[in-house]
Amino acid sequence: MKQILFATTNKSKINDFKDKLFKYNIEVLSLEDLNIKIDVNENGKSAIENALLKVRSCKKYTNLPIIGMDDSLYLEGVPEDIQPGLYVRRVSGKTLNDEEMIDYYTSIVKKYGINGRIECKWVYGFALIDADRKEYTYSWCIDNFYMVEKASNIIKHGYPLNSISKYKKNNKYFNEINDNEKEKLNIDNSDVISFIVDHIK
Repeated sequence: MKQILFATTNKSKINDFKDKLFKYNIEVLSLEDLNIKIDVNENGKSAIENALLKVRSCKKYTNLPIIGMDDSLYLEGVPEDIQPGLYVRRVSGKTLNDEEMIDYYTSIVKKYGINGRIECKWVYGFALIDADRKEYTYSWCIDNFYMVEKASNIIKHGYPLNSISKYKKNNKYFNEINDNEKEKLNIDNSDVISFIVDHIK
């Protein structure tokens, strides 16, 4: 089985990719698995740049292929000075935990939303370093949802905003739809999985 390192400490992200890549005979390892401790200064100007910073920070620790990702969030009708952008978890210099994120973003919806909701867009950046140390990047966005001021009772650790995000087509929380509903909504990250598989030798 092939192995790759995921340059993240978010266990939920690791598990999402681990399950999907296992089908392609690829094992996803965490920083913890390899006893790697890094402190990345995510000062890039885009999600792609931050994803590259993450994978490059791991190069000296392993010869395995490395993947990393970052994201940015934009909220419709919210003033520029409080747009999260690349700093989704960091507010006024503080890194928010899952519960604090839910509280903070629901307060934004209450203040700036229309009829209790705000349309949003995620922009993702993904970076990969292969076994030959060549770098590849991939980017995509999701804008088929909005955030609401009332949170779901289901909270997935590592993905707190899924508890206040609903799909436009069925008005259901991200955390409350099953695999069949995801398929009907054409919600998956198969293009990202294909990108990884195609670049892992």
